[in-house]
This record gives sequence, C-alpha cells and structure tokens, in this order.
Amino acid sequence: MGDLLESLAFWMPRQRWYGTKGRDPRLTVVADWPLDGAEAHLLLVRDEAVHPAIVYQVPVARRAEGSVPPGSLIGPTADGQVWADATTDPAFTDLLYTWVTVGGEVGTAQDGFIGIALAGDTPAPHATARVLSGEQSNTSLIFRPEGEGLPVICKLFRQVNPGINPDVELQSALAAGGAAFVPAAIGEVRGSWVTPEGVPVSGSLAFAQEFFEGVEDAWRVALDAAAAGEDFSARAHALGASVAGMHVALAQQFPTLEPDEADRAAVVGAWERRLAIALAEVPALAPYAERIRAVYAAAATAPWPALQRVHGDLHLGQVLDTASNGWVLLDFEGEPLRPISERLRPDVSVRDVAGMLRSFDYVSGAVADDDGAAVRAWVIAAQQAFVDGYRETAGAAGEGEDSLLAAFELDKAVYEAIYETRNRPDWVGIPLAAIGRLAPLD
Repeated sequence: MGDLLESLAFWMPRQRWYGTKGRDPRLTVVADWPLDGAEAHLLLVRDEAVHPAIVYQVPVARRAEGSVPPGSLIGPTADGQVWADATTDPAFTDLLYTWVTVGGEVGTAQDGFIGIALAGDTPAPHATARVLSGEQSNTSLIFRPEGEGLPVICKLFRQVNPGINPDVELQSALAAGGAAFVPAAIGEVRGSWVTPEGVPVSGSLAFAQEFFEGVEDAWRVALDAAAAGEDFSARAHALGASVAGMHVALAQQFPTLEPDEADRAAVVGAWERRLAIALAEVPALAPYAERIRAVYAAAATAPWPALQRVHGDLHLGQVLDTASNGWVLLDFEGEPLRPISERLRPDVSVRDVAGMLRSFDYVSGAVADDDGAAVRAWVIAAQQAFVDGYRETAGAAGEGEDSLLAAFELDKAVYEAIYETRNRPDWVGIPLAAIGRLAPLD
C-alpha cells in the first residue's frame, strides 16, 4: 500500500478537513478494513507531522482510470487503476447508509467496526448520496430516499479519537430523551483498532441524523431580520429557551460536579494562554491587556455553577430554523481547536451562552447598512432577549454572576481576534470592538 500512502501524502493537505496546514504529512496506516464487494477500504491513517499525532479516517476505492468524479482522484495504483475518495463512490456510500440505518459489522471486535441503528422507524431501503459542500473539519453526506422515507445526513468524522465523539454521545442522549430541539438520531458507526503503541482503543467513525430539507440556519435568519429591521426579540427569546432546555436536559442525563480550585484554575489558565497568543499576534489588543486580566480575575473569584456537559461551540450557524421543531441545535463536537479530552469534560454552561451572544454581535459587522446605530440596537435587543429566554427556562441553573458571563464573552472575543487576524483581517474590528465594550479603558 506504499503507492497509496505516497498519493495520500500529496492529496490530504489539499482537503479542507486536513488539520495540519503548512507541513508535509508523515503517514502510517493504523487500520485497513477491506469492504467486501466494493473494491474499497476504510483506512485510519496516522499523521506524525504534528505532536500529538492525528489519526484521520480516509475511505478509498480502487477504480478504473477516468471513471471517478472530478476532485475525487487520489492517485494511481500499481496495477494501472486509480485510488479515489470513496465518499463520492456509490459502492461505499450504499454501505455507509446500510450501516447507519440497519447496522452491520466489518472485521473483528478488536480490529473492525460496527454500524448501530438508533432510529425505531424502518428506513428506506435505498437512498442517493450527495456530499455536502462547504464542510471543513468533517465530511457530511445527505442521503435522500428513492421514494418514501426520511432524508438522512451522515457525518463522517475525519479526525478520529478514542472514545465516543461528543457529537454522537450528547445528541443521541438528547434525542433519546425526547428533545425536540435536536434532530432525531438515525445511527452511528464505531471502530476498534490498536494504536502503534499496542493499546486497543475504540472510537466514533460516523453519525447519522434526521435531515431537515429546505431550512436555513439561524445565522442567515438573523442576518435577514437585521437587514430588514425586523424585530427579532421573540425569536431570540425562544432560542435562549432552547439553549437552556439543552443544558437542563444534559445536566439530568450526565453527571455534574461542583468546581474546585483545580477546575477554576484550568479554565482561567486557558483564558490566560489564549490572551498571551492574542497579544503576540494582534498588536491592537495591547492597551486592553490589563483590563482583560482584571475581568478574568473577577470571574475567577465569583460564584460558579456546577460543571456539566455542554455544547461547547454554540453559535447561530449551529442552529436550524425548522417549521416542525422550531429552533434545532446541531454539531455537539465542541470547539475544534480544543483537545478532545477537554471537550469531553464537564464544563461551565455559560460558555454556550457567551458563544451565542458573540454570534449575535457578528450580525452588526456582517449586515451592510448605512444606519449602523440601528443595527447595533437590533443586536443589543436580540442579545438581551436571548439571555432573558435562557434564564427564564433555566431557572436557578441560569442564575449566575454577570462577571463570569463577561469573562467567557471576552475570552471568545479574544479567540475571534486571533482567528480574524489570521484568516479575515478585514473582520478583526468586530471582536476588537467587543473587547473595548467588555474591558473598557479607564
């Protein structure tokens, strides 16, 4: 399989889901699961170009030259055929659909994977697959039934870690508990393999859920409302209630714990590390450094709620506006830049509230409007309605020190300042303005 590894080392860095930009991959095969009858393999490939090494999931298919869709070609085989990305290959996608809707096993319990159907309804026997465009860290496929049946979206996790992915764990638990604010869980795929160090592990490979046709995310809905000057308070209030409902349900279904000094120190330490990076990369932050640290210090000594499982990367783009279920929350993987071990731990629920408030704030920068004051007033009203809806639904669990929320908002804005400086310099003014409001200079 040396020819395939050489081709993957060239092909993978050009994919949006490849997480180590600017370095040449150093690849080894961790697991190779042949798929009977499909001339395909499901590979786990370890990249040691970074530390810790990253394991990627790469399904590949061996096909005749000239028969693969544009953009799917990985490289030539030794026998005159080609390797292709199997996410665009019907032989593989048919198998994936079966695994998540019916179930099935490949390989052994120690070196293989199993599909687990989670939905109680009988699935459509056949569905046509299409790769969702625009995905970054994973690859999602939409399965539309041929005839009657429920459309399904299946997320193939590109970076694979030991343990159940929080997207699978949290969303499945919420759906099983009857929550209408998450899509119905359809099925999952879990793999088992042995690390190069000889440790047997297992982890999530894919997760399928109900797909809502023809809906928009809350970001687009909010942008349109702000641009039209439409009052969004009632909708923001309902969104706050949905987020609070998520936190209440997660606290009931997963263990909570009272934060000790070590827990507080870990969160505050993460804020301080992020600030150090920001000060090195965003010179405009320098005048605010001491005020930012003062906000962090006030939060560190304020009352904290019990730690619990949270969404971890909540923003308007992670919410769908559906006619049947109202606001529906998606993508429970957590913040992509945080290590998976951190994302699996109980956290402070206000992190999600802060993330949504920051997302609303971005509306003021994204809406082209001559009357900036009117858009800013729209944002403030939406943010307040969201917080009101959250606190009314969360009850005592939603009562927290404003200083803690301010610190999480500020940390998120510092993160955004780093991101925008690196990727969209024209947008850096949005988080900088928020930092000026949250940590004003004397």
